[in-house]
Amino acid sequence: MDRQVELLTRDGCTICRRVADQLAGLADELGFALVITDVDAAAAAGEPALRAEFGDRLPVVLLDGAEHSYWEVDEPRLRADLAQ
Repeated sequence: MDRQVELLTRDGCTICRRVADQLAGLADELGFALVITDVDAAAAAGEPALRAEFGDRLPVVLLDGAEHSYWEVDEPRLRADLAQ
């Protein structure tokens, strides 16, 4: 099964950029698909649910659609969960 990590972010978030860089490196190493979603852009496009649910604690990392961590990458846990 192909695994997907989605990073929920917003423009101008410096922590989000750092986490995106970290996840990009891990994606190459661990072989998961990385999707980056700007919650404000999604809301402007008519999909406000992500911003409503996660907008106050960005960045948020989702693994296969489920919340995995927020504000930082829990790398040991992510590695373990991807190995399952």
